[in-house]
Amino acid sequence: MNLSFFDQFSSPSLLGIPLILIAVLLPALLLPSPSNRWVTGRLSVLQLWLINLITKQLMIPLDKKGHKWALILTSLMLFLLLTNLLGLLPYTFTPTTQLSMNLALAFPLWLATLLTGLRNQPSVSLGHLLPEGTPTPLIPALILIETTSLLIRPLALGVRLTANLTAGHLLIQLISTATTVLFSTMPAISFLTLIILFLLTILEVAVAMIQAYVFVLLLSLYLQENI
Repeated sequence: MNLSFFDQFSSPSLLGIPLILIAVLLPALLLPSPSNRWVTGRLSVLQLWLINLITKQLMIPLDKKGHKWALILTSLMLFLLLTNLLGLLPYTFTPTTQLSMNLALAFPLWLATLLTGLRNQPSVSLGHLLPEGTPTPLIPALILIETTSLLIRPLALGVRLTANLTAGHLLIQLISTATTVLFSTMPAISFLTLIILFLLTILEVAVAMIQAYVFVLLLSLYLQENI
């Protein structure tokens, strides 16, 4: 059966039932279950250290008013991080390669930050649409440009995450296919492509972590503008 390189991005199904919900919930099952004890083992210590590190990094650009968003942003960061990393395993499906899912994460959170600003400081939030000292003839054009740039923020968040992960998965599949095909005819070149594949896999692990961090960091910066 001939498979397309893009078949890996299609949502899996069993008897016509989509299995994307299982893929989304799988990262949560890998976290240690809560206990009455503060520390139950080395895995719990590593988990607490990672959560503290992520929370500290995300709260740096925010003032005290934004610290109430710590739970949402940290949970989103852990979810994206685990989902992206699990998607690099063989025969797995990566939900974050779906633009619809990334937009479903980006749009509500971006809208929440925007509504927070309009509720708490409407004049300041609307003032971002018109830079200070703008010449009068340019006011309508600048308002239109700033409004457009504001509205495409969630689209940019979703497309950035989708494009980076999709490109990485396609590169890995292309090089792995070349390694398999060349193994019987040109073993030396096949070994060279295998080394490239190994280095690319390391790079994709870094990209998976960086893209999860960038996604949440941009949301925190949008939040800082509105609080």
